[in-house]
Amino acid sequence: MFPTLDCRKAIAVASAEFDTGWESALNAAFEECEALGYGLTAEQQAILRRAIARSPGSFSAEATANPLEELAPDQRQAFLQYIDEQDRQNLPWKAQFLNDWLQGTASGEVQFVRDDFGLAWLERITPEHLAQYRQSDQLRVGDRIEIASNLWEWTQEDGPCPREWFPCTVINLTEPGSQVDGESIFSGTVRFDNGMEYEIQGIYDWNRYNWRWLGES
Repeated sequence: MFPTLDCRKAIAVASAEFDTGWESALNAAFEECEALGYGLTAEQQAILRRAIARSPGSFSAEATANPLEELAPDQRQAFLQYIDEQDRQNLPWKAQFLNDWLQGTASGEVQFVRDDFGLAWLERITPEHLAQYRQSDQLRVGDRIEIASNLWEWTQEDGPCPREWFPCTVINLTEPGSQVDGESIFSGTVRFDNGMEYEIQGIYDWNRYNWRWLGES
């Protein structure tokens, strides 16, 4: 279905008002929502563009700051708990939040994000920002990590075939029925930047040595 005339006008107005830095970031978010089955209509995209264009703040000036530092401690705790709950249900938290926003559904304990901070603030948040406030070994869906090539091939650390590190995104975490010494063994699935996927058994156990946070060396 093609956008209506009014919708096309809205998109044109939004594009004229929109900062180019946010344009790239928001387009990437739209593509991610589409890939996860939460695609937005052209009219919904235009609404988001207009809202961000009219929000205070500069994309370039604030790009390196962690937005979570702007929250009060109780707000930050509520916000992280909301994200954890979405992760436990294997739901993309940001897409779910935006969907509630567009549908006019109340956001409960995190309503303050909509009322006091706005869409521009929300879109600044990255997995790296969230990782700063989480336990170092606790992964969540959407986290960016690197995994070592010795997961699938023979390597020799000090030899001619050293292991290599490849960036990827965590897309699923499962707790199968198997246990070792009474503890459940987790596995995780990651997606490489080229779209290929790989499952890591014992991601917190025997394979913990084979992944690290992106940028950690």
